[in-house]
Amino acid sequence: MNDSLTVRELHPSETESARLFLSQHGWGHRIGDAESFARLIHNSQRAAVALLGEQIIGFARAITDEVSNGYLSMVVVDDQHRRMGIGRALVEHVMGDNPDITWVLRAGREGAEAFFASVGFETSAIAMERPRRK
Repeated sequence: MNDSLTVRELHPSETESARLFLSQHGWGHRIGDAESFARLIHNSQRAAVALLGEQIIGFARAITDEVSNGYLSMVVVDDQHRRMGIGRALVEHVMGDNPDITWVLRAGREGAEAFFASVGFETSAIAMERPRRK
């Protein structure tokens, strides 16, 4: 990774910048307007950004009970900065280091399964989902 890269918690003042970053990177359909996105962030226990200088180049968020279960909801890295360890750093940051938490995710985008396998995820035969209404 680049020495000037920083991965840290999203600051409240960066919420709109994170929303714009996600919108520019194919997630506009999932984040809604500024108010909806602010609520989404507020209700997520963990939200992190990867910064190159002051520019957001990556984002991740997760929901967890901090004891047993966690759901990794979004991991987005700017196309120009992929394959540099930024996604891995974001995932490791939002998951933390509690080995007792089982983390789950939905890997529906192209290349997602291989990436998440590289950070320790395995395909599960026991997971179920109730998809959102279209």
